[in-house]
Amino acid sequence: MAPQLTTSLFFTLVHTRCKRTVHIDKQLVTGLCQAAWRPAATGLVSSRGYRGDAPDDTRVDLIEIPLPPWEEKPDEPIDIKKRRLLYESRKRGMLENCILLSLFAKQYLNTMSKKQLQQYDRLINEPSNDWDIYYWATEAQPTPDVYQGEVMDMLKEFTKNRNHEQRLDAPSLEYLEKESQ
Repeated sequence: MAPQLTTSLFFTLVHTRCKRTVHIDKQLVTGLCQAAWRPAATGLVSSRGYRGDAPDDTRVDLIEIPLPPWEEKPDEPIDIKKRRLLYESRKRGMLENCILLSLFAKQYLNTMSKKQLQQYDRLINEPSNDWDIYYWATEAQPTPDVYQGEVMDMLKEFTKNRNHEQRLDAPSLEYLEKESQ
């Protein structure tokens, strides 16, 4: 009903120009109105989800891209490791982790011991799914034993945001210049 009303209103305004313009605009407006109306109507009907979780989905068209296994870099110099981890904390697969991990890295990375750096490296690089890291940090899901440790405890506490800081974006990199001076 709403698309018809919008289409009719548009034709009343355009009809005074020429018949051809009205015909082209009618098709365009009808399509736009139907597209705008569709999400409200389809919310009532079950639709296929993002992961292809339809009951009859055989997943034959699913392509899994294998990720290279995480490798510890024991001979990597500490300053290079910190820079790499800072970069990897900022460039994640999802915005929530970009913000969370980059702010965490800004606060803790320069004070971490060699063992903590190794734990953090493993935590942010071994799991293939960023949502797992997010759920563990927010304690929405239990952390697997292999990732549980001092750094995960620090991250969980940082995630609680007890000081009620506004965390809407990753920090600018200007603080790095101040620390190097």
